[in-house]
Amino acid sequence: MTTVTADRRYAAPAVRGSADFAGTGQLLRLYLRRDRIVLPLWVIAFGMLPAFYVASTKKLYGTPEDLANYAKSITDSPALVAMYGPVFSTDLGSMALWKAGPYFAMIAIATILTVIRHTRVEEETGRAELVGATSIGRYAGLTAGLLLTTIGCVLVGILSTAMLYSNDLPLAGSVAFSTALACSGLAWAGVAAVAAQVSTGARIARGVALGALAAAFGLRAVGDAGNGVLTWFSPLGWCIQMRAFAQERWWVLVPLLALAVLAVATAYTLLSRRDTGSGLLAERPGPPAAEPSLSGPAGLAWRLQRGSLLVWVVGFLLYGLLMGGAVKSVGEMINDNSSMYDMVTRMGGTDVLQDSFVTLAFTLLAAGAAAYSLSATLRLHDEESTQRAESTLAGAVGRSRYALSHIGFALLGPVLLLLAAGLAVGVVYGATDGDMAGKLTDTLGAAAVQVPAVWVVTGVAVAIYGIAPRLTPIAWGVLSVMIVISFVGSLDGLPQWIVDLVPFTHPPKLPGAEFEFAPVLWLLAVAAALIAVGVTAFRRRDLR
Repeated sequence: MTTVTADRRYAAPAVRGSADFAGTGQLLRLYLRRDRIVLPLWVIAFGMLPAFYVASTKKLYGTPEDLANYAKSITDSPALVAMYGPVFSTDLGSMALWKAGPYFAMIAIATILTVIRHTRVEEETGRAELVGATSIGRYAGLTAGLLLTTIGCVLVGILSTAMLYSNDLPLAGSVAFSTALACSGLAWAGVAAVAAQVSTGARIARGVALGALAAAFGLRAVGDAGNGVLTWFSPLGWCIQMRAFAQERWWVLVPLLALAVLAVATAYTLLSRRDTGSGLLAERPGPPAAEPSLSGPAGLAWRLQRGSLLVWVVGFLLYGLLMGGAVKSVGEMINDNSSMYDMVTRMGGTDVLQDSFVTLAFTLLAAGAAAYSLSATLRLHDEESTQRAESTLAGAVGRSRYALSHIGFALLGPVLLLLAAGLAVGVVYGATDGDMAGKLTDTLGAAAVQVPAVWVVTGVAVAIYGIAPRLTPIAWGVLSVMIVISFVGSLDGLPQWIVDLVPFTHPPKLPGAEFEFAPVLWLLAVAAALIAVGVTAFRRRDLR
């Protein structure tokens, strides 16, 4: 009888109050220490890079007439409007930050990953349960994760305002753009917090939150390219409708902050109604017996990787369609401005302006494919840190075979992504230009030559994982630095030896340039060496 009473007392919910938030400060300090590299990276990137658009626009469009022609060329291209948003003014600030429209979605990705890493991942790995067994309150983990993300967003807003204002832009517009950027991060942090309560695992939570973000981007793109109605159904559309440097609409902050508050309140409510480690959406029971395809590590890797691969393929196809529709209009826009022609050439273009844009587009897509490759590679790290790898390797499975099953997706996945984008760009570009076969061949070739550069990034991640598994997430920082050097360093005149360290600068500049075997072979050799080092180190070390 005593035992039953004790069990009931143990199972009874705790009284809600300040005790539910006990230990929030300690967890926040822990999360700040764990994110001491990742957090400053995205704060600096989102805080400083918009100012680079202003500096480059100043150089390229020195007169009001140039800015007006630039705005007209954008407005005449529905594909460009769908990708980046509409133009509201021909002032320098508005035109410079028009192309920074995707930053509202990019900071959303950063905050989504941050919140889920410190909430659902903590539960999935069992750390939240261990911490919760101490004097840490029930809501402390979620609160600390949201506070960390809020600190990052506030710092982005402050840094972005300072950088824009230092470029001689009006203070009101600088504050408006930066505040909308920070509020976008806060709103999607709330969405991520809800996704972490609904789902039963980190992968599902990321899929739910990023799927909502993709839907918001699609609504915004279709709305901006059409009559604008659908734009108001998207938080990303609200950010652009702030209209920084074009008679700012400060009231747009109200729905953004309301979404953030409502989402966070919903997350706390859902958290109070579930057990640690569970989700409100129950997992479907699996079949009584495994399918034959799951008989080996390759089948298991396919089962774990196929969902994310499908989402990435769809995203690359849609982005390729937008890029294909923008080629001709961008070529005409660049052709009227000699300074912009010089910039595109410095960034790796060819003498043919439309080919230059295609080259630049696929360099951007290669960076995206590298992000997928890192995600697929880091699946090894996730499996090991959650101790699932130990169970798999306890059977008749060799370490090399197990590692290569996931690395295979990190290598073949980017091939599929880039070729899908090349097909989409080629079909749309060829249809608008009247040369389907020729343009399709050009774009597929431009996509294919980027693959070895992506594989070098894969090799870096595999090498880090094999040698120092605890440092594996640093691979995201390495990719971020590569992207900054590749797309900003060439404009700011960095030393060539630093630019040469970035693999994206070495593939042949197709279409338009001559194909060269030497850089492709060098990239393949470096990638193979890094992967070999990583796999060998993984075979010889202990599991974490």
